[in-house]
Amino acid sequence: MKKDVTHLPHKASPVLVKQANIFADLPTKLIEDFQQEFQLDEWQKGDYFNSQLLTQRFYVLLEGSVEIKQSNPETGREATVDMLYAGDCFDLIVLLDNQPHEVIVSPLTKVKLLSVKLATMRDWLWTYPEFNQQFMPYLAQKMREKEQQASSLVLHDVTTRLSRIILEHINKIKFYTGAKSQEHQHHLVNGLNDETLARMSGSVRQVINKQLQLWKKQDIIDKKRNQLVIKDLEALEKEAKYTQTLANAPSVKR
Repeated sequence: MKKDVTHLPHKASPVLVKQANIFADLPTKLIEDFQQEFQLDEWQKGDYFNSQLLTQRFYVLLEGSVEIKQSNPETGREATVDMLYAGDCFDLIVLLDNQPHEVIVSPLTKVKLLSVKLATMRDWLWTYPEFNQQFMPYLAQKMREKEQQASSLVLHDVTTRLSRIILEHINKIKFYTGAKSQEHQHHLVNGLNDETLARMSGSVRQVINKQLQLWKKQDIIDKKRNQLVIKDLEALEKEAKYTQTLANAPSVKR
């Protein structure tokens, strides 16, 4: 049985607030003022999150990963609309239009995050230009991601979409194995199983599993439980069909 998310009673420290990208470069005095309004929350994998809370509080992810989904109650199908990692914020849509957002918020790992009243967050954006200047580039980045996601569903086949999703999420978690025996290998974040990848790519689990098995036979990837190990990064980039003229193509740190 799923549990409700846990709210820790203590306030966030200035050190924790500075861990969030949108606050990191703010003046110390401003961070100290902001931190008094934050609550530190902790969720476990599988915890139930009431989406109505999104109309009350704004969240900043410090550790772990969260999947944002929408579902069709008639068919039971689900689609992943976003994957959030440390440094990400939600819910941007509610923040901007103050309307309910019918989504499913699913912690994929143990999660630590900051939360603040939505009204307070809006007040900060209106009152502090230095904060607004840090927040707007993040908002633009998320808008670009949504644009790319929408266009990819129309313009590219499943193989291309899947390879791009993997490359993009390697970049997001910035995880690199330094061992000589595993040089140039990159790990996809834990928890992205075949079903999750299917939701993210607008496909079904059977199709995704077939493609992953093909890549495994070609020695492009390896599968270990819910983790993918990229063994041939250049081959995967070729599958993604990025061109040099594509300004937003990810550049994976080698």
